[in-house]
Amino acid sequence: MSAFDELDPTTRTELEAAAFRRLLEHLDDNKDVQNIDLMILADFCRNCLSKWLVAAADAKDKSLSYEEAREYVYGIPYSEWKELYQGKATPEQLAALDARQARKGTEE
Repeated sequence: MSAFDELDPTTRTELEAAAFRRLLEHLDDNKDVQNIDLMILADFCRNCLSKWLVAAADAKDKSLSYEEAREYVYGIPYSEWKELYQGKATPEQLAALDARQARKGTEE
């Protein structure tokens, strides 16, 4: 058992929340890192974080739409972020993502 596991639930939640907020800040500071890059390397992206927030809200019987969650994660409406920062995926990125998805399919 790690020291983290021995923390009281409130402190643990506060630390997890602080780390999540720092992750969002880090992603915001690195807008050049495209979602496809995150998907290729880590199998998650900003949209995944948004979906996880919606699922967490649902589990607590709270109302949070996907668009509301994306605005929180991106810091601005997704449509605006997409227009300002999202580049077109290169053929190499698409091939790398396809290869990752294919590997995942054989690992399961």
